[in-house]
Amino acid sequence: MQLNKFNIRVYGILINSKQQVLVCDELIAGRKITKFPGGGLEFGEGTIECLKREFMEETNNEVEIISHYYTTDYFQPSLYDASHQIISIYYLVKPVSRFDVQIKTKPFDFDFSQKEKIAFRWINREELTEAHFTMPIDKIVGARLGKK
Repeated sequence: MQLNKFNIRVYGILINSKQQVLVCDELIAGRKITKFPGGGLEFGEGTIECLKREFMEETNNEVEIISHYYTTDYFQPSLYDASHQIISIYYLVKPVSRFDVQIKTKPFDFDFSQKEKIAFRWINREELTEAHFTMPIDKIVGARLGKK
């Protein structure tokens, strides 16, 4: 008997002084994904610890959590495995010190000499829509952010 599983994802919403939102372009299992920085909760972690670890792994920057923004409140199956339910938690974050990461201007502008294919872009908050994102939950959060 196949047991259904939960996959808990934790993401950070970073908005700079120009009211731009940081997004992350990644190549995951051969698929181009645009998402918020963050990732999967590991066993033994709390959500805030997970997000801080993910930001450090992805951007090499420490972040501080400002507040909770959104948690999935409906059933969302994983796009990779339909027997897994995705629960995503989003926090507003700010850098602990000067935020320093290479910013690209074009989507999926990867450095192919690097093992992991990941790139970061700023998108003006007022222009942000669900169309900027790949995953269904990110689409909802992106649309909400763009309306405010």
